[in-house]
Amino acid sequence: MSETGIVATTQGRIEGFENKGVWQFRGIPYAAPPTGDRRFMPPSPPEPWDGVRSGREFGATAMQPTGGVTAFLGDVVENTSEDCLFLNVFSPSCDEAKRPVMVWIHGGGFSSGSSSIPWYDGSALALRGDVVVVTINYRLSALGFLWLGDLDPQYRSSGVNGLLDQAAALAWVNANISGFGGDPDNVTIFGESAGAMSVSTLLAVPAARGLFHRAIAQSGAASNTFTPETASVITSRVMAKLGATTLDEVLAASAEAITEAAGSVEGALSSDASAIAGPTGLALSMATQPVVDGEWLPMDPLVAVGAGEAADVPLLIGTNLDEWNLFRFMSPGSLDHPELLDRLERVFGERHEVHDVYTAAMPEASPDDLWSAVLTDSSFRIPALRLIGARMHGLAATYQYLFTWKSPAFGGILGCCHALEIPFVFGVLDNSGASLFLGGDATDELRQLSGAMQDAWLAFARTGDPNVAGLPEWPEADAAEWPVMVFNVVRELVDDPAGAQRLLWSGVQ
Repeated sequence: MSETGIVATTQGRIEGFENKGVWQFRGIPYAAPPTGDRRFMPPSPPEPWDGVRSGREFGATAMQPTGGVTAFLGDVVENTSEDCLFLNVFSPSCDEAKRPVMVWIHGGGFSSGSSSIPWYDGSALALRGDVVVVTINYRLSALGFLWLGDLDPQYRSSGVNGLLDQAAALAWVNANISGFGGDPDNVTIFGESAGAMSVSTLLAVPAARGLFHRAIAQSGAASNTFTPETASVITSRVMAKLGATTLDEVLAASAEAITEAAGSVEGALSSDASAIAGPTGLALSMATQPVVDGEWLPMDPLVAVGAGEAADVPLLIGTNLDEWNLFRFMSPGSLDHPELLDRLERVFGERHEVHDVYTAAMPEASPDDLWSAVLTDSSFRIPALRLIGARMHGLAATYQYLFTWKSPAFGGILGCCHALEIPFVFGVLDNSGASLFLGGDATDELRQLSGAMQDAWLAFARTGDPNVAGLPEWPEADAAEWPVMVFNVVRELVDDPAGAQRLLWSGVQ
């Protein structure tokens, strides 16, 4: 890198800027704009530019339906465009040090989110661990995941294009990150929610094979894909909202209309009681998910991992104690006891011990509390455990964590909800939006908790082993003891937390 902060990439030169000891390069295109004839097609190689490109501004965010939870993360997504395939680099120095690289994949239910959200500022991680952090955008909602393969085989990738974008970003990292002080042979992908589902599914995506070497999945696993049959039902609903009866009419529609149609279908799913199901995650009502098309995503990722796919990639995976409380907070309701029993029966059948086990673990809980615990398990914890179980024969280690610190925000209703761990992992407890979730300014105890999580994540990115000074010994996951590192103001190793509830899900689909 020159003294002016200019780095040469395969497409051209880009000028970054230094902020508090970290070099930032924003809005780097890693693929060609997926517009025009490229809409619904796999990503194409990035286009070159002349001169020096400025890296001071974030690139446009992917088109997404209005609404969502991004305001909770300190940002309202406004600058959206089909031309959205950009990434950002945070590096302590653009030298030849070959630092570990951590590539962040944002969440948002495969339909919303952005790499520019303040919670995803990679500066603190880059400085604390002497690593290079990369954050990426990818196509979302219908433009990233609408299945059109049944209408025309040339669009067979359409149900997985968002993941192929992620793979293209990893290919860009492989080709260019050494110029930013990173090591292309030591790349960790990490993400939360749909980002973690992406991380887990990329284990089975041929286009991503060999482009990453470790994986961290926060509150998401490999159980969130559609078969073409299910995806076709979603496609027909989106087309109906569009008023389209043919593929040509879909292709002629505006990006805004397609995206809003998908958002409308997703909204309808959330009010459909039949969408409340077990560990497939349909309770999340995600209308757009990666489609197992048989080619770009050859098989169900959980099955693929069980067959040995990515067995050489170490995995760190975990969940938060009260994941579902966030969604409950956003869509409050009130269950009575008979309604709870009816919902339990729809998931588990006539097994009355289910109610007894959850009640024994939460004796003071209301029906809403109990149902929230069930949905936390069905949508997040059980899929994580199933992915761990699928990897037990693998060559590389798997480590499990549980985040349990409860936020006092909003009278404590959030508890240890979905996404709460993100500012702790990124070390951004003072960034925009964090105090809303934390219920106030960060205390010394919370900063120590954040430091412990950062150090574990950084150690894992560097070596594939999260054991660091200050933590109890953290053994690899196994199906006998189920050792779990619990992150709170006190860190402790616990064997098989909520084991009685775990056993209830055996055989439940």
